[in-house]
Amino acid sequence: MYKKFFKRFLDIIISLISLIILSPIMLIVAILVRIKLGSPIIFKQERPGKNEKIFKLYKFRSMSDKKDKNGKLLPDSERLTKFGKILRSTSLDELPELVNILKGDMSLIGPRPLAVSYLPYYNEKEKHRHDVRPGLTGLAQINGRNALNWEKRFEYDLEYVNNITFINDLKILFKTFFKVLKRENVVTRGTGKTIDFDEYRRNNLNESKKI
Repeated sequence: MYKKFFKRFLDIIISLISLIILSPIMLIVAILVRIKLGSPIIFKQERPGKNEKIFKLYKFRSMSDKKDKNGKLLPDSERLTKFGKILRSTSLDELPELVNILKGDMSLIGPRPLAVSYLPYYNEKEKHRHDVRPGLTGLAQINGRNALNWEKRFEYDLEYVNNITFINDLKILFKTFFKVLKRENVVTRGTGKTIDFDEYRRNNLNESKKI
């Protein structure tokens, strides 16, 4: 009953209230992004949602548009400013995703929506992470966040998909709040300290072929 009906109802109520309460903070962040990084303020990117349906994810922009002499964008690590790192480590860049939750693209709790380019690299078991709406936070985020290796992250995702209850969601929500405050287990994507899943899976496949 909770999974089919009340979870979505709570998503709507909580995301709407959060948008109202956090609107002053979001306005301040938007102004700072405009001053420090320019336009557009909101970063939009396609991500797979429930049943792999593609939607546009909203985030506050955290990288500059710096280009090399040939007009090509510089690597992420060079475009990610100190301000951008603060936005990511504090999860302030994630606040616009509350709009995604209100629209029904996402849920408050669920597996994080990852890149569309990752879709061909999931095995049959891992694909089940898309049986539910992706979340603003999830079981993997309170158990190591993006400092976990990919296999462990997906294990947590699947564990969540198979055990969706109001109590579990409540626990994840509260633990997320304290994790964000403490800024624990933060590995910022684009700094060279984490590897994209498609590259990770290709490397593993190449290694297995050598054996």
